[in-house]
Amino acid sequence: MEDGSGKSRPRGGTPTGLPHGTRVAVVVARWNETVTRGMLDAARATLAAAGLADDAIDVVWVPGSFELPLAADRLAATRRYAAVLCLGAIIRGETSHDRHIATAVAGGIEQTARARGLPVLFGVLTCDTPAQAAARSGGSAADGFVGNKGAECAAAAVEMIAVLAAIGPAAPAGRTEPPA
Repeated sequence: MEDGSGKSRPRGGTPTGLPHGTRVAVVVARWNETVTRGMLDAARATLAAAGLADDAIDVVWVPGSFELPLAADRLAATRRYAAVLCLGAIIRGETSHDRHIATAVAGGIEQTARARGLPVLFGVLTCDTPAQAAARSGGSAADGFVGNKGAECAAAAVEMIAVLAAIGPAAPAGRTEPPA
């Protein structure tokens, strides 16, 4: 944020730590579980590195990526969580089915974040092949390892929790001016 002089200034909070009492939910698709389990493990490790205790992470498994937005919305509605991570893997098949699922999932996750006013993160792989998914979920260098989307998603959650804490709470609906 700017301080009026045209220069940016930090607003409290850092992307490396979480306030005491922070809870995070992780919704994981069981479809392509060999991929999503690696993403979940990396997300947990990233959250732990940021200071979140394992008992402050609630994991909910759903049948597939299509079900991620509904479960994420229900978790966000409880107001118990500072963020909800959505982890899934959609791999191209012989038809266009994967594109329809990916579009619906992305839109549903984004819609939930805006409606609920908290970070709901898109940790969903959309790959052409199982090898690409493996390379993005904890595979080895021999597999062409290019990172872990679960770790990236958790790191983004930590940063967004800090960003939103620094900005402060949202104004009630219909209110556009700060209180006098």
